[in-house]
Order: sequence, then structure tokens, then C-alpha cells
Amino acid sequence: MVDTAVRQAPPGGRPAASGTHTRPGRRKEAIAGYVFLSPWLLGLFGITLLPMLYSLYLSFTDYDLLQDPEWVGLENYERMFTGDPQFWNSVGATFLFAVTSVPLKLAVALGVALLLYRNRRGVGLYRSLYYVPSLLGGSVAIAIVWQTLFGGQGAINGVLAIFGIGGRAWISDPATALGTLVILAAWQFGAPMVIFLAGLKQIPVEMFEAAALDGAGRFKQFFHVTLPLLSPVLFFNLVLETIAGFQGFTAAFVISGGTGGPADSTLLYTLYLYLRGFGDFQMGYASAMAWVFLLVLGIITAFVFRSGSLWVHYADEGDR
Repeated sequence: MVDTAVRQAPPGGRPAASGTHTRPGRRKEAIAGYVFLSPWLLGLFGITLLPMLYSLYLSFTDYDLLQDPEWVGLENYERMFTGDPQFWNSVGATFLFAVTSVPLKLAVALGVALLLYRNRRGVGLYRSLYYVPSLLGGSVAIAIVWQTLFGGQGAINGVLAIFGIGGRAWISDPATALGTLVILAAWQFGAPMVIFLAGLKQIPVEMFEAAALDGAGRFKQFFHVTLPLLSPVLFFNLVLETIAGFQGFTAAFVISGGTGGPADSTLLYTLYLYLRGFGDFQMGYASAMAWVFLLVLGIITAFVFRSGSLWVHYADEGDR
């Protein structure tokens, strides 16, 4: 009866174990896998999914953090779209900030990457120096420095005075306050620059040599060789920076003194959400704002992905 318990051994090999002996081993491997995944699963459900669902519930309530939530239905959403002019001010400021800072930041990052992607003496030092602002990005200290630079007695006005140009209190003027945030965002171009550098390194040199032999100059090579082959990297940076642009908070909070002023010119959406939730203790209203923000940001990201089919070129192996 031994033959029924053990499979016929192949010539020169050990007997193959029956299926009954492999199941406990697989079960142990599965248990071990779930044990190793348990910290991530606990974080997913305890820190992400459950708070998100609770926030969705709070968006239909009147909740001030001190008393139990009171169900109000769609009242928060109706108030948001029809009875809160500051909400629309924050939407306008956020869109203006995103549509100006993201293209400017990507343009600066690509321009610097084109200057630094070739191997030259000391190029590694310059790459590190240009990346430093991104390491400091989002910090309160940098925002305070920026507030000082663009103040009425700041260094920017001092430089302009050398050339006989009159300065102004840039952060106190509604016409220029948001512009200081745009410049700060563009100054922190290090992260997309590094990604552009990696993409430029992947473009075969033969492509530029062939274009040069055909009589293409630097500008034609850039628009007909560099940009098409770099378009996947540009698309990747565009998605990341678009999401980050709509989530701006720290600089607007510090430079405006936590008010979004002057005249709501720096009242970005996330700052207004914070002021409503933690400043006025209107957590139900803030939760409704958060879900509207998530929906709109998802639509914008989907639109960017949809448009990618029109201008993103993925080179296959035959093109290399």
C-alpha cells in the first residue's frame, strides 16, 4: 500500500510529496504573508479607510468637535455652493495658483535639467545645489524667509532700489501676494528636475546626431526629438505637480498669517478648509469641502490622463 501514499519517484530522484503534504506548507506561507502585511493593513483600515468613511458621514452633519454630530443632510453642500462667497474665492485663488505655478515650475525644471544633464566638470555639485530647495520645500522656515524677502523692507525691494525702481509690500498687496507664492513654488523645482535628468539620460545620442545630419538646429532638435521622447516623463511630472499644486497650504498659511489675505488673494482651498475645520470648529462643513476637493482633484487628474493620449509618445524598442 506504500505506492498509494507516495507517488512514483522519478528515476534518480526523490518521491514527490502528495498534495496533502503541500497544503499545510502553503497555509503557513499565507499566514506568514498576512503577518508581514498586518502593519500596512492596520494602517490602511485604521488610518485611511475608516477615517475617510467617518469624514464622509461628518460631511452630512453639523459637528463642532465639542458635541455629538447632528445630521443635516445636504445642508453643508448647499451652503458651500450657494451661500459662501469665500468658498468661491478660495476656488479661484487655488486654480489661479495651480495653472500658473505648475507650468512655470515644470518649465524651470526642464530648462535647468537641459543645462545639467551632460557630464561636465562640477555638474554633480550643481545638481545637488539646485535640488536643495526641494528638500526644504513646504517648511515653515522657508515660508518665513519668503515673507521677509517680499516684505515692505525686504531684500527684493532693496535690489530694486539699486536700479531706481520703487518697491512695494508684495505680500500685502492683493495684486501681487499670490504671485509670491507662485515664485516660491517654482523655486522648489528640484524634484521634477531630477526626474527630467533621468529621462534625458535615456534618450539615445544617436537621435540627436541623426537630426543634426538632417540639418536640424538646437531648437528643432528640442521640439522634434527631445520633447517627444521626453513626453512620458513630462506627463509623469505634470500629474505629480498638478496634484501638489492644488494641495498647497504651508506657504499660504505662513505668508498670509493664517488668514488667506489680503482680500482672500492667498486663500487657497486647503487653507480655507483648515480655517473652517480647526479655526471655526465647523468640522462637518470642512469634511464636505474635503470630499468636494477629492472629487474635483480626481476629475482633473482623469482629464490629464485622458489628454495624455494626444501628446505623450511612448517609444518602442524599434525606435531606439
